[in-house]
Order: sequence, then C-alpha cells, then structure tokens
Amino acid sequence: MLQPLSEIFDPIDYPGLLVGLHAADDAAVYQLDDEKAIVSTIDFFPPVVDDPYDFGSIAAANALSDIYAMGGRPLYAINLVAFPSSLELDYLRLILRGGAEKVAEAGAVIAGGHSISDKEPKYGLAVTGIVDPARIKTKGGSQPGDLLLLTKPLGTGVVTTALKQQLAESEHVAAAVKSMKQLNLLAANAAIVSDTKSLTDVTGFGLLGHAHEMAHLSKVNFRLFLRELHWLPGALGYGQAGAYPGGMANNLNYFAPWVTFESGISTLYQDTLWTPETSGGLLASVDPKNVDAFRATCSEAIVIGEVLPGDGHIEVVMSRH
Repeated sequence: MLQPLSEIFDPIDYPGLLVGLHAADDAAVYQLDDEKAIVSTIDFFPPVVDDPYDFGSIAAANALSDIYAMGGRPLYAINLVAFPSSLELDYLRLILRGGAEKVAEAGAVIAGGHSISDKEPKYGLAVTGIVDPARIKTKGGSQPGDLLLLTKPLGTGVVTTALKQQLAESEHVAAAVKSMKQLNLLAANAAIVSDTKSLTDVTGFGLLGHAHEMAHLSKVNFRLFLRELHWLPGALGYGQAGAYPGGMANNLNYFAPWVTFESGISTLYQDTLWTPETSGGLLASVDPKNVDAFRATCSEAIVIGEVLPGDGHIEVVMSRH
C-alpha cells in the first residue's frame, strides 16, 4: 500500500529525511542541522482496559515509545481523539488527563489536538521529538555477535484480551496496566549510554514480528532463548485458555516464513509469541561489552537472544547452547 507513496517521494529529492518510507522504522527523522533532527510519530487505538485514565496513560506511553526507540527525546504531543456522543464527557476527560500526565512525566507538553465523533472511543498522540543525527537508533544496526536485550515482560496482549472476555483476575490486570503505563525512558537512556545502534519497541507485531523487522533491516539472523523470556503474571494461563486477539493470527500468517521453532516448543508458547503487545518494552541489539552498562541504567533489561550472520530469519530455541 505504501509503494505508490515511495514512487512519488524519491529519497534523493529529500536529503533531510534521514528515516522515512524507504525503511520500516519506528518514527520519521528529518535533519535540521548538524546537531539536531526532528523525530515524528503517531499512534492511537481503542481502549485496551476499562479504566479511562489508565487507557489514556497507556495510549500516551505507547505513542511516546516510538520517539524513545529512535534514541530521541519527546518535545510535544498533539491529542488524537475519536469519541461517541453516547458516552459521558467525564470519560473523555479522564482519558485526556491520563495522557497528559504521562506526557508531562516524559518531560514533554500537550500542545493541542483534534477530535471526531465515532462509534468507538479511540485515543493516541502525534508526538514530535528531537535527536542528535549522529546518535539515531534504527532497526537496521544489529551486528553478528550482539546480544539481544528486552526491557519489559511479555503478555499484555493476552491479559487485555482475557479482560475483554471477563477471564482476567484483577491482580493480573493491575500488573499488565503497570507495565503498559511505564515509559521506555530508562530503556532509551540505557541504549544511549551503551552506544546501542539497533533498537525498536515491541508493540503490534509482537516480539517475533518486530524481531524480524530488525533482523531483516540489519541483514542478520536472530536466535531467541525461550527460557530467558519473562512473562506477565497470568499471561501464559490466559493463552492456554485461548485468550488471543485477532492480531495474533495476522502476525503468524505474515511473519511465519521467517520464523522457526526448535522441536519441543509448544503451540502455547508459539501462539503467545505471535501475539501483539501494547506499550511493550524496547528490544535492543547490544555489543556484549556494553551489556553491563545497559543494565546498569535499565535493571529490568534481560538478555533474551543473540545476533548471527544471516538474512532476516528468527530462530526460537529452548535455551542458550
């Protein structure tokens, strides 16, 4: 669908556009001068939890994450709102407050917005940030020998789907909400201090989809260690109960040609790894000598895999050999 746009906008004609349609990255980057470049992104979606304040906070953290994934610092954000006339405006006020307080936590500011009437509420942000052109983090910088670090546990997709199906326990929902509301600020700072070159956030394509994007753009293979992965409380149990969103099948159907699983890895783990994540952590490809520096800044980061020579394939094995 984007191909016609690529034909209209030849990158040669826009030398200031450092990251755009030519590579599927987390945000666009446009260089202003030798020391500054603008980072721009947009993200919005319908409610993933019942509490409107939490929904606003999660949606904002999710949108801000794309700025962090490029190594940038958010400056300001524009609200994007779709809201039905059948709902009380207090519900919208809480959504906007949750989003605004999360933006303030990031050190940025809400500068305006746009709203439309819609049958289903939706909320998110268009975010503008800034980055040093020499320190941009992209998906395409992984090198053979790097280690793969993940900065949040997995499982938000199955927990929130279980919530919609009225299967989820309150303490499991609370843990997922806490994770989704957490900014990727420390993780982004860790990538900067450790001189990480390749970075992305784990969201709608799930861990396997986003890992493939990084491996493909870096022209390498990733090997992931299943036993090293951390899961949110209840996540695997809800997967066992079949609480998967529709995006799980979409991810599987699209990315399956590039992913292999070691014999013995159950369908439960495979399906849960295909499942979309909401406001997940950062996946970083880090030189082994810099892993300690990364984890000193972001203690939640865990080593979940390694980078090998290759052509974009993902291999999931039980454990590190």
